Amino acid sequence: MTRDAGFADGAEGPLALIAQDHDDLNVMAALVQDAVFDGKDMAWQAKPRQFALLLNRFRWEDRVAAERAGRPFERVRAVLSFQDVLGVKVQGFDRNQAHALLGMTFVAAKDGMGRIVLTLSGGGRIALDVEALDATLKDVTRPHVAPSGKAPQHEI
Repeated sequence: MTRDAGFADGAEGPLALIAQDHDDLNVMAALVQDAVFDGKDMAWQAKPRQFALLLNRFRWEDRVAAERAGRPFERVRAVLSFQDVLGVKVQGFDRNQAHALLGMTFVAAKDGMGRIVLTLSGGGRIALDVEALDATLKDVTRPHVAPSGKAPQHEI
């Protein structure tokens, strides 16, 4: 006889998410908000139509648990990748600098095509023209203590 899975069965592990619509991308955007990356950790390959960033992501999903347990906040290295990318445009971006990813939105066009806009600190933007919304986010290392010891904060 089998039993239904319970909440306790959901042992914590690395994130592995797929976004294929606007709602999925909003969830993913919340999890990568305030991720930092080196400008050189970005790649676009025109032939397989892939764009990827290697991020140092704040673990928003663990913030409340860390506060309650009185333990340090964590970050984790993650790969954010997009498929079906037809073109990439950058504005206010320097490959020799570190950047913070502040937001990620999808602007739909006709026939499922559209543009994904990554908003960066300092006014920078990366725009991805895509044939379809197909994004993945995968943690690739174990979590580590956030160097600042603090959770990112924003003025509202």
